[in-house]
Amino acid sequence: QVQLVESGGGLVQPGGSLRLSCAASKSISRPNVMGWYRQAPGKERELVATISSVGTTIYADSVKGRFTISRDSTKNTMYLQMNDLKPEDTAVYYCNGRNLISQYNYWGQGTQVTVSS
Repeated sequence: QVQLVESGGGLVQPGGSLRLSCAASKSISRPNVMGWYRQAPGKERELVATISSVGTTIYADSVKGRFTISRDSTKNTMYLQMNDLKPEDTAVYYCNGRNLISQYNYWGQGTQVTVSS
């Protein structure tokens, strides 16, 4: 079983930056995709960005040019650098890992990001 633990959330003013981290207790078998999802109050969980085990990235249109996803396989850690944050980015951000063969999903417990002046 793989545990995912997010960190780095918090309160930031509009235009500010945060860096989220997701540490995995062990590596997910390859091929895999790691990703960040978010859920705002009263809304469904949505994709923010994903990165595959070969480095292919996908971003939601709403975060393109502002957020950057990356991963360090040697540390079993994934990151989300968030710049130029907007109030609409306020949500609980969840880390996800999925093996592409079994399609088994792992989820973290979430970290709150609040963008407010």
